[in-house]
Amino acid sequence: MSAIPAALATAVALGGAGAAAGLALPYRPRVPVVGVLTAGVGVAGAVAGAAALSGNRWAAVCSGLVPPAGAQVAVDALAGLFMAVAGAVVAAVAVYGIGYAAGRGSGGLGSRTAQAVLPLFALSLVLVPVAASVSTFLLLWEVSALGSLLLVLAEHQQHASVRQAGVWYAVLTHLGLVLLLAGFSLFAARAGGETFTALRAGASGVPAGVRGLVFALLALAFTSKAGAVPLHAWLPRAYPEAPGPVAALMSAAMVNLGIYGLVRTALDLLGGGPAWWWLGLLAVGGASAVYGVLQAAVASDLKRLVAYSSSENMGLVLIGVGACGLFASHGDRPLAALALAAALLHVVNHAAFKALLFCAAGSVQRSTGLRDLDRLGGLRSRLPVTAGCFALAALGAVALPPGNGFVSEWLLLQSLVHGRQVPGVAVAVALPLSVALIALSAGIAAAVFVKALGVGFFARPRDRRAASAREAPPLMLAGMALLAVAIVALAVVPGLLGDGLDRAVGAVGLPGTGAVSGGGARVRLAGISASLSPLWVVAALTAAILPATGLPRLRGRRGRRVNARLWDCGGGAPTPRMTYTATSFAEPLQRVFDDVLAPEQHVDVTPVRESAYLVRRVRFRHRVPDRIEHRLYDPVLRALAGAGQAARGLAGGSVHLYLGYGFAGLVVLLLALAVGW
Repeated sequence: MSAIPAALATAVALGGAGAAAGLALPYRPRVPVVGVLTAGVGVAGAVAGAAALSGNRWAAVCSGLVPPAGAQVAVDALAGLFMAVAGAVVAAVAVYGIGYAAGRGSGGLGSRTAQAVLPLFALSLVLVPVAASVSTFLLLWEVSALGSLLLVLAEHQQHASVRQAGVWYAVLTHLGLVLLLAGFSLFAARAGGETFTALRAGASGVPAGVRGLVFALLALAFTSKAGAVPLHAWLPRAYPEAPGPVAALMSAAMVNLGIYGLVRTALDLLGGGPAWWWLGLLAVGGASAVYGVLQAAVASDLKRLVAYSSSENMGLVLIGVGACGLFASHGDRPLAALALAAALLHVVNHAAFKALLFCAAGSVQRSTGLRDLDRLGGLRSRLPVTAGCFALAALGAVALPPGNGFVSEWLLLQSLVHGRQVPGVAVAVALPLSVALIALSAGIAAAVFVKALGVGFFARPRDRRAASAREAPPLMLAGMALLAVAIVALAVVPGLLGDGLDRAVGAVGLPGTGAVSGGGARVRLAGISASLSPLWVVAALTAAILPATGLPRLRGRRGRRVNARLWDCGGGAPTPRMTYTATSFAEPLQRVFDDVLAPEQHVDVTPVRESAYLVRRVRFRHRVPDRIEHRLYDPVLRALAGAGQAARGLAGGSVHLYLGYGFAGLVVLLLALAVGW
């Protein structure tokens, strides 16, 4: 008997019990009880996902839950991969969240509302991949969206910026829902059913133009959920304002649902499509990767920096999915399978290191009350475990060996480099450009996390709160330790995912690749073979680093040491004001990409009253706004505000006038239906 239904039933029961405990229990027992039950939801989801990855499948119809057809659910290896990732992240973050919310009072994340919503949100992350019909999928999708919105607003009473972030997130996430409704409705109407089985069977009979429109609508919705440009504006607002555990769940599990939805609909239900679908996806992925990492490079807010890193990494995943579809459209199925395997492996790796990055950033904020890197510093000695976890996760984020992100990006580059044999001028241009964008994003990502570590953890403290910071509570450290163990395992023995990854790729009709097996990664294509062993990479790095660091220390101990003050050129002892800030560190990079980032600088000089030649005050202001938001969203918002002001004239207060509006709208609707029929 499959373990999947039993594990899912356990997750549902624990999620319901957690919501009830959040509402009923007083503050002191509320946080640990809800945290344990939420961790149980994650463990049950991970067990169900692991069972699916091992080859088990399960499907059922739950009548009466979602009228009129009931809830259609099904689990295959592709769904299992995302369930296992979400469950593992939920389990670790729930342990971390107990320590985060404890002792902070009954407001914020410890409030009844937040504690009741938290297990339901965790449950929705596990259950969205289980949906096997449009109605079931949209219901679970909306539960996830509403749950995350309420958790983002958990601290709205303490900070006005939280409310603004909630408005942006609510608008953009429900814009995505509208796109999903339009795309799925059109697809289901043409395919003759709303179950995934009916959509899969009827996709071949849908006209090419309609299939293209369905793909465009769904791709916009799913890439918005993944934080890809241009519908990414919610991400750098919501993540920094959300409590640490919530930001970790959203960045490491929720954004993955966008990738799952895209792979499920575009590659599985629609069965692939023409090359222009995937070239567009490659463009979106490349733009997201580079733009996201550039915004992270100039960000001085620690959580905003990590948030933009999510946009970058989801861009890399979209490049893999786009390359998969492009290769499949040209008939090269083994190469398409390799690209998809690389994308899915990067989803797993990103979930691990991004959850740890946000947990470490949450630990910094909880200990210091600060997120501004220009005011932090000195945390390596005051928060040693947090600093070590952040460094480990940053190593994975920059895709350098032995970080866990290295293997998946290596596989992605292998698939793109060897795609040169696929014919077509567009392919010949798109693939080398994608390789260049990945290399550029990786190089800038290294600078981003050198800045975060160097300024935030190794530099001198610039604020008394940073100077007096203390390490996080044990349960927070335990949650981060679980994520750190997962990162190390994925970095050293990625072959643990080998068979499951092949089954997930096979769930969309592509052949298994064996890309990850044993102790490393392998590429086997027609006339091409390459391999990588992370264990040997770690051994080589250890053999090189230990002598380089150990021998000077041994030699230094033999000599006579004299404690003396260094010559300071008469300038006095260095102060924190003399060290690099995050802003000054990023300034050279900002100059290189000045045309892309379009920074804004203002200098106000106030002279003394008696003479214009004597200066009383100089005020310098510098900021780097999100240029896409400035050029795309601001005009739309101004137009909507203008339309709203103009529409006030339509409200004359006459009932007869309002009836006339209704009659005119009905006539227009009937005419539209007549023309469309």
